[in-house]
Amino acid sequence: MKKRLINSLIVVTFAIVLYLALSNGSVILGIVSKFFSVIAPLLLGMAIAFIINVPLKMFESIWIKIFKKAKTNKNEKFKRPVCLTLSILLFAVAIFAIVFMVVPELIRTCEGLVENLPDYIAGLNEWWQKVVDFAAKRGAQLPEITLSADKISETIGSFINDNKNTVFDKTIGITTSIFSGVVDTVLAISFSIYILAQKEKIAYRIKRGTYAFCKEERADKLVDFANRTNRTFTNFITGQFIEAIIIGVLCYIGMKIFRMPYASIISVLVGATALIPMFGAFIGTGVGAFLILLVSPIKALWFVVFIIVLQQLEGNLIYPKVVGNSVGLPGILVLVAVTIGGKLFGVGGMLIGVPLCAVLYCLFKEIVETRLEKKKANSAIEEVEETKSEVEAKVEGDS
Repeated sequence: MKKRLINSLIVVTFAIVLYLALSNGSVILGIVSKFFSVIAPLLLGMAIAFIINVPLKMFESIWIKIFKKAKTNKNEKFKRPVCLTLSILLFAVAIFAIVFMVVPELIRTCEGLVENLPDYIAGLNEWWQKVVDFAAKRGAQLPEITLSADKISETIGSFINDNKNTVFDKTIGITTSIFSGVVDTVLAISFSIYILAQKEKIAYRIKRGTYAFCKEERADKLVDFANRTNRTFTNFITGQFIEAIIIGVLCYIGMKIFRMPYASIISVLVGATALIPMFGAFIGTGVGAFLILLVSPIKALWFVVFIIVLQQLEGNLIYPKVVGNSVGLPGILVLVAVTIGGKLFGVGGMLIGVPLCAVLYCLFKEIVETRLEKKKANSAIEEVEETKSEVEAKVEGDS
């Protein structure tokens, strides 16, 4: 009776909470959004720690091999600080290399676009006139379009003047967001360094706390789940980096074969944006096409076609094989995880979707195997019982 009363109270409480949550959805969403904005540096720090932990393990394994014969307390004492510093430097150099390679070229391209705008407009008008003449010879009538650089400049200038207050407000908002993002990033990096410097101690304390507040069987399952999640996410990050390197190298080789400009810069950009699962390379495609456009519009078009073909190869063959195998997830589920994660949470959902799906997939497989083994055991028991009953019935009949 008491148990039924407690269950009824739980159901009623849950119904009341659910009703209040649905009735005040905007308030609840605001509270949740505020909560995540507060802990955003911590979550970002954990993500950075996961990424930096990959080269950290590599450097520590190299350190152990180098100082294998000279095992001293001094070597062990300096192993973590030195390897962590090298990992952070590698991470920072990779980011700055990408930024300083791409951003200056984009600035020069924009400046060239402004300076040569009249020539581009004249060339575009000439090209369109040829298309009109070609269509007219075959009985098709296309509209006459004449672009003017002065009119375009006037249009842009009037748009800026008419919306200068909005542009100013947007600029202030963007500046504030950038400053807030810089502060959050600094906090996140500091948090990630602390996690990596003390990761064994932190893991030990969390494990002790888990066993202190949970039953041993449940604590074992939680620890096993945490270990599996850690392995899955680590393998995913490693596979993602391998996939990014492959797509960057293939892009560079293809651009060199087709003699496209900016092969090195665009290949690095495409490889970096490929870290966003499945769809990231299209971001690099847009920037790369813009860079090539001012050199040769035809080559820019062929570049887009080339990246579309490369993206199909990467999305349907390379990514499911490399990343899917690294997390033990079938290729079709990789596609499903990326699609659903992207729809729900954007880029972050794409990054988290695959390893999270891999963990759930492993748990599901274990549950299925456990239930099948249990059913086999029950079937075996039932067969033994049936055989026993048949023997007893036969014995009684004989007697």
